[in-house]
Amino acid sequence: MIEKYHLKKIERAIGDITEINDVLKRGKYLTMALAKDNHPYIVTMSYGFDERKNCLYMHAAKEGLKMDIIKSNPEVCATVIEDKGYVQRKCSHKYVSCVFEGDISVVEELEEKKHGMEIMLNHLEEEPSVTRELHLKNEEAYESFSILKIVIKVISGKKSL
Repeated sequence: MIEKYHLKKIERAIGDITEINDVLKRGKYLTMALAKDNHPYIVTMSYGFDERKNCLYMHAAKEGLKMDIIKSNPEVCATVIEDKGYVQRKCSHKYVSCVFEGDISVVEELEEKKHGMEIMLNHLEEEPSVTRELHLKNEEAYESFSILKIVIKVISGKKSL
């Protein structure tokens, strides 16, 4: 187990879980780190946040390196960042971010796949019904892709504004 580090600038910590969850609600993509056999892999994906279940859903291809890694090691670390911009002549950057650890899995059950996709559409799309009608016309449509789920175990937030 890696020892947890404490923030050097404690005034930047976000201590309120509601404020941290707001970062996840506003974000559109996450960057996650995975590992297999001591080889790191990092990938950026769009997501939907299910606050009630404290998890995130993503869609992915059914096969590939990412899927192989997930099946061999479900531990994940990820971040969501709101970039507020670099501050010229101050050598500083404005941001709000959260980092979380959790377990990632491939959703197998059809009803949860539908739920995960609905969470994503409502999170990302201005008009979810249009995408739903175009791409999810029937249950067979869900067989062409995978839904991934990250259950958050530990989360922290930080900001510099």
